[in-house]
Amino acid sequence: MFEDHPIFLESIKYIRAKLLPNNLNPIESSVLERLIHTSGDFDIQGSLKFSANVCENAIHAINCGAPILTDTDMAATAIKSIAKYSPKNKVFSAKKWIDEGKIFNLTKTAFGISQAWLEISSKYLGNRSPILVFGSSPTALEKLLDLLEDSNYKPNLIVGMPVGFIGVEKSKQRLLDSQFPHIVLESTKGGAAMAAATVNALLRESLKK
Repeated sequence: MFEDHPIFLESIKYIRAKLLPNNLNPIESSVLERLIHTSGDFDIQGSLKFSANVCENAIHAINCGAPILTDTDMAATAIKSIAKYSPKNKVFSAKKWIDEGKIFNLTKTAFGISQAWLEISSKYLGNRSPILVFGSSPTALEKLLDLLEDSNYKPNLIVGMPVGFIGVEKSKQRLLDSQFPHIVLESTKGGAAMAAATVNALLRESLKK
């Protein structure tokens, strides 16, 4: 059985006391709290965006056994630390689909995500459709959105939190403008740890069910 460490719980209590008033529901608030805990940055409060009912639907997908696909090994490793308590959810990194000896027209991660999505989405359908997590690669996020435009399948959640400057805000805005279920951290902020923390917050909530 998973139990949060007392220091973590004390940190969350501190964060809640410092939060500005907002319209987030309890699950969205738990995601925000986890991200502030991970980053130490209260300024992200106004930058975190949720599509309608995305957290509740993602938790349902987790409970149905949806796999989790990340753009980096770092994010996958961080998620596995919590996902081990929910063994029905497999965690994959795009790196599994990258042949290091191959020459790519895309970035390696964009290629890996595209191949992973094409394989995994055909195996996990409906309530078990994948959760996709981007903390590093805006090109991979853009490639996924390209694929989804011509796909009969859609993910249960896209976490859009690539960090950096070139193409980052553009890829996030494209996701925000889409009809796909998403949690996005606007601006140039993000990273593997932040993206993983988002999923871990949802995994924590699913384990309460």
